Amino acid sequence: MTKIQITADGTTVTATIEDNATSRAFVALLPLTLELEDFHQAEKISDLPDRLPTDVAADGYSPSAGDISYYAPWGNLAIFYHDFGYSKGLVRLGHADAGIELFRKPGSVTATIERDSQQD
Repeated sequence: MTKIQITADGTTVTATIEDNATSRAFVALLPLTLELEDFHQAEKISDLPDRLPTDVAADGYSPSAGDISYYAPWGNLAIFYHDFGYSKGLVRLGHADAGIELFRKPGSVTATIERDSQQD
């Protein structure tokens, strides 16, 4: 399992990334600085610079608070801060280990996402 760090507003959240083709392609894009916008008062989203492969991924799933996901139809990253219903085209990349309160703040947030330096 790969660990990443998401840093915004002086707070760092660590997350564990799953071992699948979509997640590995996401980690290969790191480091990234993204403007995460609030969406449906359930998640923060941002476009990614490249599309990720989803050919071996499940058709979709029901995300839980703390899930880090890729929404294939739009090509964007989604970090859920509330549970959400089944979404076709959603691929789970990993899950925040703790600290999702950071994403519950209203409005957008600029975040830097990178591999956890303590893991290397």
